[in-house]
Amino acid sequence: MGVERIADGVIEIDTLLGGWEKMTAGYLLEGPEPVLVETGSQSSAETLLGELATLGVAAADLAGVAVTHIHLDHAGGVGDVARAFPSATVYVHEKGARHLSDPARLVDSAARVYGPLLDSLYGRLRPTAPERIRVLGDGEEVEIGNGRTLRAIDSPGHAKHHLGLLDSSTGLLFAGDAVGVRLPDGGVLRPATPPADFDLDQALNSLRKFTAHSPTAIALAHYGLVPTDPGELLEEAEATLRAWAEEAERAWRSDEDIEQALRARFGADQPELDARTKEKIETLNGFHSNAAGLKRWLEQREKATSGDPAT
Repeated sequence: MGVERIADGVIEIDTLLGGWEKMTAGYLLEGPEPVLVETGSQSSAETLLGELATLGVAAADLAGVAVTHIHLDHAGGVGDVARAFPSATVYVHEKGARHLSDPARLVDSAARVYGPLLDSLYGRLRPTAPERIRVLGDGEEVEIGNGRTLRAIDSPGHAKHHLGLLDSSTGLLFAGDAVGVRLPDGGVLRPATPPADFDLDQALNSLRKFTAHSPTAIALAHYGLVPTDPGELLEEAEATLRAWAEEAERAWRSDEDIEQALRARFGADQPELDARTKEKIETLNGFHSNAAGLKRWLEQREKATSGDPAT
């Protein structure tokens, strides 16, 4: 099975995005009112539901589904999971809630970004009834039972609709994409700066908010429980994010290609990897996507500074 117990009452589930192992994780928090953190994509829903069934989670058992943000590799399976678990409440950031009940705009946007990959890799998103969706604000909690809660930490930067989720029982922080991406077979931590919402100042502030909550460990959506001390990991995430943003700005101001500049500076940071692992990393969190997000952030910041209306 693609499941692993990573902490007391926390089970990591490999959703096998694209058929790749250890690409995107969901997390089951056990208790009287169990909660699933992240569903993965719609294309992974069958795998996820099969693993939950194997773990003995019956249709009436799951009390909640919480997503860190609404990008399709994290929340694309929400509609399918909600259908399979009719008693589960869906928890999401305020700025993402409407897209779960009416996903047409989100899916159309994703189709423009991903093209053929949308259906071949991610799938789409089934709507969830609005009455089943609950907005989580900063500091609000999801009850799991026996005094255990998940606390929401508003953490924009990667996306404006991003939440971190802190387990009160273990101190484990489910960081979504706010800390970045580090696949077990991919080596280094790489930031996640996709269009259209990436904002450097917000992203750095979110990392500091995470630090202030003193997590005992950090679990990434991509992928898994990170063995690094959480304080050191958050420092590394900030330094890495600053370095990528500085290189992007240097290239942008020099009228160079940002993607090429990032590849030239950071491409060698990856260890010697086989072709399939390189494809896996580039598909999930490639230089092209990060460059596009950094470029848009620079352009939007320039417009704001010059007084032009943002688009």
